Amino acid sequence: MDKQSFSSNKWTKLADKQTIDITIKALQANGIDAKFVETSKAAKSEVLALIPKGAEVMTMTSVTLDTVSLAAELNESGKYNAIRPKLLKMDYKLQANEMRKMAAAPDWVVGSVHAVTEDGHLLIASNTGSQLATEAYTGGKLIFVVGTQKIVKDTDEALERIYQHSLPLENQRAQKAYGMNSQVGKILIINKEVQPGRITLIFVNEKLGF
Repeated sequence: MDKQSFSSNKWTKLADKQTIDITIKALQANGIDAKFVETSKAAKSEVLALIPKGAEVMTMTSVTLDTVSLAAELNESGKYNAIRPKLLKMDYKLQANEMRKMAAAPDWVVGSVHAVTEDGHLLIASNTGSQLATEAYTGGKLIFVVGTQKIVKDTDEALERIYQHSLPLENQRAQKAYGMNSQVGKILIINKEVQPGRITLIFVNEKLGF
């Protein structure tokens, strides 16, 4: 992996309006509700308007959610039945099975993705795959907040983005946060959603996340 690939503007440039419109139409045709907002503040408001107060909600580990202060609002405000704070208080060595079940099927899931193709597919990479079953099927309703720099032409380019851009940055984050390297252990590709209204994707005209 060369330095040029890692820092390429190709992976960080915000998409133009025409590309965003094409991608939104493709997502909608694939059963995914999609919309566009200009700012992270507007995106936060959109998400909070969708989730009822007191609802059970799970936030996925996400630089995007941290950047727009959604993780803090959903997990720390006391307005929601937040799953992640409960998990953080549990002992994985003694309660792994209970933790796995608790995280697997929350009513609401909020996170991001690593790439969105112009033909309306979502790609999410993971080290362990712990969140992928939830996002693929077992989670009730999903909301993804996505900077438009993550829009790519097709699945091949989405995979390039994951390995050339997202992984090196996530590796740096993991080393700082956990003292260990990351890897692409598993990748979820959502080509189509058959449950109407299950997935909402909010594009933001800002560079958010990896």
